[in-house]
Amino acid sequence: MEITYAIADISAETGLSIDVIRYYERIGLLPAVKRKENGHRAYSKSDLARFTFVTHLKRTQMPLKEIEQYIRYYNEGNIEACYRVLHEHKGSIERQIAELTDSLGILNYKLDNYQQLIQPQE
Repeated sequence: MEITYAIADISAETGLSIDVIRYYERIGLLPAVKRKENGHRAYSKSDLARFTFVTHLKRTQMPLKEIEQYIRYYNEGNIEACYRVLHEHKGSIERQIAELTDSLGILNYKLDNYQQLIQPQE
């Protein structure tokens, strides 16, 4: 028998609120979720993996429209388009990292200057 997860389990594993999970279902980020006899959602391991991946994409500031596009390509089996979307997003992340690294360097420079001013002169 396949292991299933309740919506609260998905929420706990991914950090997504239950409302966000339901919203993601409504907009089609997941195929129709199976339901138990009592009507409660029964998520599969594959569903959990997809929510986890979407969470990572959101964490890296990928717009929801791009995530929807990626999922659509994935569902269609369009591997080249999936690759293109993720490759472009990877480039965006790398640019963000470079910008943040530059900003961190400037902050460290300023902090070093202030540290020298704060330390008693010998």
